[in-house]
Amino acid sequence: MALSAIGLCSRALLKIGAAPLSSFDDGTAEAQVAQALYATTRDALLSANAWSFATMQERLPRLAAEPVADYTAVFQLPAGFLRALSAGAGRGRGLEYRIAGCTLHSGSDSVVLTYIGRPAEADFPAFFDQALIARLAAEFCLPLTENSSRAEVLARMAESEFRRARLIDAQQDTQPGLEDFTLIEARLA
Repeated sequence: MALSAIGLCSRALLKIGAAPLSSFDDGTAEAQVAQALYATTRDALLSANAWSFATMQERLPRLAAEPVADYTAVFQLPAGFLRALSAGAGRGRGLEYRIAGCTLHSGSDSVVLTYIGRPAEADFPAFFDQALIARLAAEFCLPLTENSSRAEVLARMAESEFRRARLIDAQQDTQPGLEDFTLIEARLA
């Protein structure tokens, strides 16, 4: 079952014994805390791992601006960009680049970026929902309950859920083989 931002926050609030939300504009303390902390907590958790469901590839548009130094071309980063994984000219890796603000600088005329983006909440798999709910509960606990020992327990539980989610996500992909490894090349020669 796909959850919305309100649904994710409501489940986190239930974990700490607070009332669930019907919207971020409820006017309650729970709604204010959820609205203030949800987006940054979600983005931090998405950025913390190379999640398969959040990994995206896109050919970047080149901008007219010239970089000040080191590279010859500037490209616009995509909307929803959170973290770069790799860049390439024809494939999604192998290119030297630098992220500067909201742009990518490179010596290539075209760039294919592999990155972690911000998918819709409806596209989150169940294992990520659980990790995010646990992290939100840990974040919401102190401002709503003022119980630091409970917040610490929830933070440990959130870390455990994060590790479990990473393990599940890692099992969904073909493991990358060794490429361009000089010892293998020397042995084959």
